[in-house]
Amino acid sequence: MTTNYELYKVFYWAAKTGSLTQAAKALYITQPSVSHAIKQLEDSFGLTLFYRNSKGVALTQEGASLYSYIEQSQILISLAEEKMAALKNLDNGELRIGGSDSLFKHYMLSYLEEFHIQYPNIKLHLSHGTTPEVITFLKEGKIDLGVVRMPIVDPQLEVRESIQLKDCFVAGERYAQLKGKVLTLEQLLEHELILFSRNSRVRMAITELFNHYNYTLKPEIEVGSVDLLIEFARRGLGISYVTREFISKELEEGSLFEIQLDVPLPPSHVGIMTKRNMPISSAANHFMDLIFKGPADSPRT
Repeated sequence: MTTNYELYKVFYWAAKTGSLTQAAKALYITQPSVSHAIKQLEDSFGLTLFYRNSKGVALTQEGASLYSYIEQSQILISLAEEKMAALKNLDNGELRIGGSDSLFKHYMLSYLEEFHIQYPNIKLHLSHGTTPEVITFLKEGKIDLGVVRMPIVDPQLEVRESIQLKDCFVAGERYAQLKGKVLTLEQLLEHELILFSRNSRVRMAITELFNHYNYTLKPEIEVGSVDLLIEFARRGLGISYVTREFISKELEEGSLFEIQLDVPLPPSHVGIMTKRNMPISSAANHFMDLIFKGPADSPRT
């Protein structure tokens, strides 16, 4: 049996108020329309659901049985409407973002902090991983958006560039003799190098640069975090390749200095990645607006 669910709404209000007139007022329809709807519902079941009394209408035994189910459904619908309103107004919900540890800490942290202050009831879920892992998270629906190094070429994804970063080689006091000097790539390779792991976008970009000049990068140490790159360079374990914006404090205080090269290093672009033609949550939309309206703070403070 197929029944118009609007009939159940009329039935609910008639039963709840005990009055066809009050049901009509609650639903902004006429009383004859209420009577007609109830007649249709009764005809579809082949049962009488109401009987008239001095106060209006009352449920029959069969009507009371039906009401016990319809009341639950109406409560759930009301809760669902309240939930949708809360999600729209960002009074409830969650924001799921994927990215690397370094981008979360050194780039996204100020935005996440500002978003949490504006929308304290939105739960933040951060999924850490490499760029390929973040892409998989997004395609599987585990995150709403990903923060990644570009370029990303995938027809299923849409990437909006957010900021441009500058990567550079840095060293600590152990390499003080290199301060103020301009090195060739060949001269740089004479020293111990510390690089990101092979599957990182930063590592791929610098490897391509050296290959372009017919040099092969052979790092002494490979790590998976910016913090280790910074700390190893500070302790004199080698020369690290890091993002300049992430070490502004160390450069300013002098615990690290930039190695000057005779060739330009490629800039690095960070993008916000979403699944193409897939609507994103209200929370994700507001977070992207927060990013693209302008930086909340420097990438690392």
